[in-house]
Amino acid sequence: MKLSTAVKPISYVKAHAAEVIRDVHDTNEVVIISQNGEVKAVIQSMSDYEKQQESMAMLKLIHQSRKNIQAGHKKEASQVFEEIRNRIATRSESQS
Repeated sequence: MKLSTAVKPISYVKAHAAEVIRDVHDTNEVVIISQNGEVKAVIQSMSDYEKQQESMAMLKLIHQSRKNIQAGHKKEASQVFEEIRNRIATRSESQS
C-alpha cells in the first residue's frame, strides 16, 4: 500500500463514509485523513486495531521483563517449578 494513495481529505471521507469504511474492512488497508493539508487521523479495520493492541501489549510485557532482569528480579526455572510444586502440594494437603 502506498501511503500517498491512502491519504484522503476529510471532505472526501465525509462524502463517502460508508464506502471508505467498507473498503477499510474489506482490504484491511488504512485510510489516512487530512484536514487543511495536515494528516489528522487514521481509519483502520477493527481486526487490525485489535492485532495492533495485542502486539503492543506483548511488547510492553517484553520490555517489563527486560527491566526486571536488568534489575536482578529473576529466578532460575528450576526454582520456579519447585515453588509451583510446593504450592500444589500445600493445596492438596489442605483439601484432604
